[in-house]
Amino acid sequence: MRIVSLLPSTTEIVFDLGLADQLRGVTVECNWPQHAKEGREIVVDTFTNPTMTPGEIDAIVKERVAQGLDLYNLDDAALARCEPDLILSQDLCRVCAVASGDVNAAVARLNCDANVLQIDPQTLHQVINSINTIAEAAGVASRGTALTNSLHARLEKVADNVRGLARPKVFVLEWIDPPFGAGHWVPDIISAAGGEPLVCRPGERSVQTTWQEIADAQPDVVIVAPCGFGLDGASEQAASIINQLPNSVSVWAIDADSVMVRPGPRLVDGVEAIAAMLHGQPINETLLRRIR
Repeated sequence: MRIVSLLPSTTEIVFDLGLADQLRGVTVECNWPQHAKEGREIVVDTFTNPTMTPGEIDAIVKERVAQGLDLYNLDDAALARCEPDLILSQDLCRVCAVASGDVNAAVARLNCDANVLQIDPQTLHQVINSINTIAEAAGVASRGTALTNSLHARLEKVADNVRGLARPKVFVLEWIDPPFGAGHWVPDIISAAGGEPLVCRPGERSVQTTWQEIADAQPDVVIVAPCGFGLDGASEQAASIINQLPNSVSVWAIDADSVMVRPGPRLVDGVEAIAAMLHGQPINETLLRRIR
């Protein structure tokens, strides 16, 4: 089976299912595993570049959406060269990846018979279940079962470790300019790690908030988790907004792309890392960094 992944998260899942040799096309943002793009077609490019600030990205997103413009460029020629049997797509977030409707249109233009599988998990449980969905579509259902069972076992171990402990109040800042609270599966991550998520919308889209609303919620911990910036970028952004937060708040930066915002297996790594941070255990310094 020839597979094309239009999401960094599904690319990770394909690799974890042992299907790397069947993966023909990926996006420019597929950077895990580190060699994910090597020898594969880049079928989707992004509208942003590494020099843009959070405020600039927010402005161009709002402008393009208002004008009805696409946020990602799907390369028909690259997709055609892949001759795909299975295309992994989404409609969860137009800012995160090309929408499945655009993919279906491209498939029609190319007279392609590929199965376009839409992966739109809203919660942590649904993220893990999506692994089985992909595994079944790719003909390796037993591998999906084994992987999801191992992830559930790790979550159960964290739950045992944090049971009965005090639950710090946690606000996850998904974007700094303007500030956005967490949505979808992110509140589940905090709950699973033994925290109480604040100013969030579990299972729903993240929404813009205000610094005053964040302060009024009286968080014990703020985790700065911007999509697309890595741990160093998140640390710089956390330092830039630290004066917006009460002095009593503990402020951390996290590598959000690795363990927070991409709906794939590494979200469980995020649960484990945040649980350790919240409850005084040694932290994974490649994922988390204390700013204050």
